[in-house]
Amino acid sequence: MTSYTRRDTLAGAIGIALSTSLASHPVRASSGRSIFKLGIASGDPWPDGVVLWTRLVRDVLATDGGMGDPPVEVTWEVARDERLQDVVRAGVTLAMPEVAHSVHIEVGGLEPGRSYWYRFRAEKTESPIGRTRTAPAPGQQVSRLRFAAAACQHWMYGNWAAYQRMADEDLDFVLHLGDYIYEAPSSSPAAVKQKVRDVPFDVPKTLADYRRMHSLYKTDPAIQMAHAAFPWIAIWDDHDVENDYAGSHAPGRPSTAAFLRQRAAAYQAYWEHMPLRNAQRRWDRTQSSIGAWRSAT
Repeated sequence: MTSYTRRDTLAGAIGIALSTSLASHPVRASSGRSIFKLGIASGDPWPDGVVLWTRLVRDVLATDGGMGDPPVEVTWEVARDERLQDVVRAGVTLAMPEVAHSVHIEVGGLEPGRSYWYRFRAEKTESPIGRTRTAPAPGQQVSRLRFAAAACQHWMYGNWAAYQRMADEDLDFVLHLGDYIYEAPSSSPAAVKQKVRDVPFDVPKTLADYRRMHSLYKTDPAIQMAHAAFPWIAIWDDHDVENDYAGSHAPGRPSTAAFLRQRAAAYQAYWEHMPLRNAQRRWDRTQSSIGAWRSAT
């Protein structure tokens, strides 16, 4: 029997080229004047719903995103069509400063196995229109399942052309297997030769640090397009906190208490910047969507 490692699987899965092009409304990166500078996303698809995400910022690299302390009212809507004429769900929520003015809307009451389109509004501005898709119903026969897998994306060493390709495909979801951010430059000489852009701050240790790092990554136009085009199913890996950490330990970190504070900050920033459910803020349901897809196939 041939065995495959996680990285073997990723090598064959990242940037899957599929035959059908995306026929829906093209999704563009957020404009500089918008408070939706970090884009929009959906994720954790269930048969009856998805999570819609955004984070409001005025200044991408400011500690608080330039939003200050006041909560901000955000409206959202979900429709069956790309022009958002046939709205099936809508609501109002508050983007709160304690979670970096991020929004995680758990939309329910949707039909299984079909596409929907969504949008946010806040402070008299509109987000781009995104497309999402629910999981099939439990037990439903699925004739095809199209997805792309991604991981290990380092800001400094690539322009993420695979995400541009993903956005051109007709996918059911994107599976992200960790290392959404890299906390430090690579020590590999080969990687150093491939550097195409810089990270304008030091290695993150605090919640403010990790928020800035995630914000920087979210400004990339290609990743914004891929987030807005499909729901994502995501889990973190070591570089989302610190290289080679495991449990409560990290190489070269003598103080367990200090590292646990750093890990908690990294986990919170990850949740704030990904389309995850509120329960997943406690890290107890990280593979719920994979289970939903598995039960339907």
